[in-house]
Amino acid sequence: MGTIGYPQRRTIVTGGLAATAAALLTGCSSNAGATPAAQVGAAGTASTPSPSASAPPASPNAAFTRLMEGNRRWVKGALLHPDQDPRRREAVAEEQKPYAVVLSCIDSRVPPELVFDTGIGDLFVIRTGGQVVAPVVTGSVEYGPLTAGTPLIVVLGHQRCGAIKAAYKALHDRTTLPGNLQSIADSLRTAYEATVAKKTADPVDTMIRIHARQTAAALRTNTSLAPLAKKGDLGVVSAYYSLDTGRVEVLNGAPAA
Repeated sequence: MGTIGYPQRRTIVTGGLAATAAALLTGCSSNAGATPAAQVGAAGTASTPSPSASAPPASPNAAFTRLMEGNRRWVKGALLHPDQDPRRREAVAEEQKPYAVVLSCIDSRVPPELVFDTGIGDLFVIRTGGQVVAPVVTGSVEYGPLTAGTPLIVVLGHQRCGAIKAAYKALHDRTTLPGNLQSIADSLRTAYEATVAKKTADPVDTMIRIHARQTAAALRTNTSLAPLAKKGDLGVVSAYYSLDTGRVEVLNGAPAA
């Protein structure tokens, strides 16, 4: 995505940071599954066991399947609100083992925890304007896979992204966005150039999708993450969220069963 592909490949979490973080997260697998089987709903009545009350999924495919099941509930309006009560909060207070990293936009209409119907301790969520990436963001994405064994990363673009629309216009008109917003446009230049080459009827939507694919590809080949992906221990998915329907469409990288 834009100029971020190269910094991503150079970004390496040092051994000291990884070791320290790993020590902080040691043993979280056992505690993450300590959620009570029943969950109390908003009205105070017991609900069915939440899908994330058990041990977190350990493989990329299992993590991906759980996320997409949650999104289907979101689309249908049949939310379970799993692990969103004080007991879950207490169960993960000391240690955590999220099963997915979601890199998404800051857009207020795209909250990953709701979009995938997840609970406390399920996701590492990183949000930036247009989900653009710089080294510090790459380090945040790497944190889960490198220290907690998180098996899945989802780069989630979305319909009518204001950040990408503004960047497209600025790059097209050769104007400068105010303040630090220009850094977003600069990071999206490669996606913009690929979009212009395609000559589609809706270039902004095309750019959103291209950018998500490019970002996922850069993470997949990142120096620190590539070995995990090659072994099959990590999946990196690019996806697109529809504001109209609530549906998450997979663009590429869906893990094999």
